[in-house]
Amino acid sequence: MSKKILLMFCLLTLVSCGVKNNSKLTGKKIKSRELVSKEKYRAQQQTAEEQRRMHDEAKKDKEKKAAAKSNETLVATSRISVTADMIQDYILQYKDIAKDNMGQFGIPASITLAQGVLESGSGQGTLSKNANNHFGIKCHKEWDGPSVRHTDDAPDECFRKYEAPEESYRDHSQFLVSRSRYSDLFSLDQDDYEGWAHGLKKAGYATDPKYASKLISLIERYSLDQYDREVLGDKPAKVKKEIKKEVENKKTETRVASSKTHTVQKGDTLYSISKKYNTTVAKLQKTNNLNGTNLSIGQRLKL
Repeated sequence: MSKKILLMFCLLTLVSCGVKNNSKLTGKKIKSRELVSKEKYRAQQQTAEEQRRMHDEAKKDKEKKAAAKSNETLVATSRISVTADMIQDYILQYKDIAKDNMGQFGIPASITLAQGVLESGSGQGTLSKNANNHFGIKCHKEWDGPSVRHTDDAPDECFRKYEAPEESYRDHSQFLVSRSRYSDLFSLDQDDYEGWAHGLKKAGYATDPKYASKLISLIERYSLDQYDREVLGDKPAKVKKEIKKEVENKKTETRVASSKTHTVQKGDTLYSISKKYNTTVAKLQKTNNLNGTNLSIGQRLKL
């Protein structure tokens, strides 16, 4: 009997030791699992924090770019700084005039508008405000209209004055058409605004070495070439050739009209004018219905 009791006691002792050891092992495993979970949690937290930081930086960068674009300024040749909104308003105001002139004279509307923006400071420059001169065209010897004095490449230069901006736009087209140094431009396609921009610089329209790139930048930034396409449309090649021929005829007429008149300058006499154009005083008098030899400065004579 005592042996059975002793045996039972031993068995109970062994079972108790096994349970304790097992609980110790299980505790270690749980603790190990807890450590792994905490490390994983911290890693996840760090990843999430990094993603939030990158998102915030990208958002700030985007906001900065948007702000920079809205406050973008252009320093025009008239030394006036204008904003993108002012440029856009100017384009909307004069796009139809530029398109009409393109149809009549063959000068891309995109080029006309870009020059207007750059030369007039989007209509904010001194010349454009005081003289409606949007293209910085100087008087030159043949000009007999109103003028103003303005310091540009040299002090107190003579610039043309117009009654309205529309006159400035038309005179700009006639100016390019009637001058031989710009004749190469009209052999270019009307949708080749890059060629026109470089051609204007090469012909000496402006002294700024970056003039062509500034025009191209304006055209591309504000999609001004869309107005060229609106004028040209999807016309067949034959129609486009006819339009080009009409433009050439218009150019010829303008050059001929310009070459067959003379504007009287200070010191001119009928005799000096007749010698200059290889004609006679009598012929000049007859052509212009003159009874005598008196002339007025600015008077335009038919030759």
